[in-house]
Amino acid sequence: MYVRLQPVSWPQMESMSHEERRSRLARRHYLAVAATDVTTVARDLIGLHSSDPTAVYLSCRARLPDFTVADLETALYDHRTLLRLLGMRRTMFVVTPEVAAMMNAACTRSYLAPQRRRLVRYLEDQGVTSDGDAWLAAVEARTLSALHRLGEATANELREVVPELQAKLSFGEGKTWGGQVGVSTRVLFLLATGNRIVRARPRGSWISSQYRWALFEDWYPEGLPELDVARAQQELAERWLHAFGPGTLQDLKWWTGWGIAATRRALEGIGAKEIALEGGETGYVHPADGEGDTEQLGNWVALLPSLDPTVMGWKDRRWYVSEEAARGMFDRNGNAGATIWVDGRVVGGWAQASNGIVRTQLIEALDATTVDAIEREVQQLERWLGDTRITPRFRTPLEKRLLE
Repeated sequence: MYVRLQPVSWPQMESMSHEERRSRLARRHYLAVAATDVTTVARDLIGLHSSDPTAVYLSCRARLPDFTVADLETALYDHRTLLRLLGMRRTMFVVTPEVAAMMNAACTRSYLAPQRRRLVRYLEDQGVTSDGDAWLAAVEARTLSALHRLGEATANELREVVPELQAKLSFGEGKTWGGQVGVSTRVLFLLATGNRIVRARPRGSWISSQYRWALFEDWYPEGLPELDVARAQQELAERWLHAFGPGTLQDLKWWTGWGIAATRRALEGIGAKEIALEGGETGYVHPADGEGDTEQLGNWVALLPSLDPTVMGWKDRRWYVSEEAARGMFDRNGNAGATIWVDGRVVGGWAQASNGIVRTQLIEALDATTVDAIEREVQQLERWLGDTRITPRFRTPLEKRLLE
């Protein structure tokens, strides 16, 4: 059960500087203070981006001093205090079941019907069947039945026992991004988005995204609570304000993928308070949130992976990275590359070469003490990675330059 923040005796804020925002971020995102476990990290950051499977592990490593791969695998596949689910902006996240219920009602459910209609249209237009709805329902039922018998299975294994999943569909004909996609990909996507199946342990190591699939009801017999959309959007906005606030209306709209009207309603529904941000923007904080967590901290350094929730928390990033630097650290769609943070600011980026060396590029002059601290973090990351090699799913201009 989600417990709402209760009013406190702190004086209400009227404004917040960049420095105060950075200090708050450092504490609430466990960058200057350590978290206790992986479930706490995923819960308090409202999920860890999982489009790139390595990002989840590296995000935890940056916040937990003694983190091991087994810590996250145990939470995901044994204790099941975490699960993978499509969420905000149709992006994959690792979240707690509690957050999953909010995310599902506030975002995920709205994706299902249009994606299903799209697949039905493709099936009919490309001659797979003359009745896409009936064909899809039958294939879904056979896929679920196969998982009931097998317990867990990869997409390849399911294609062997449900031959219809072997069909191919063409997308984007005549475009540079066009190609073919297996029906299995789309059917499994719909079943997962509808919380009928769940991504289980991957085939291979922690860097793999070839997941086995299991019935959702086998992993979570009670399912996810069915929440009202408006209530879920308010609770998700409330969590975002606590973890990422202050932020602007456009920040929350971008982070959730909602329309502007829904974003406004969610903020109004929780009584979010306006404050002035440095630079002239109007920001919002939770009504129970006061001036805590804004005091200056000691110096800190962090190496965050691509798609880390901290760097992906806001649309307007100028308060922690310069516009010029951001052009090299984000791709065209706003996906973040691996970043180097010092005291709440992005000061550079990093990438792992094929020989295992972590290469870095700084975007501003730093004192020798800070440079030494970054180098120590680099060495620790190299030791932690060992023989593992990672390749980000979304490549940025800076990462490409580092690996030339």
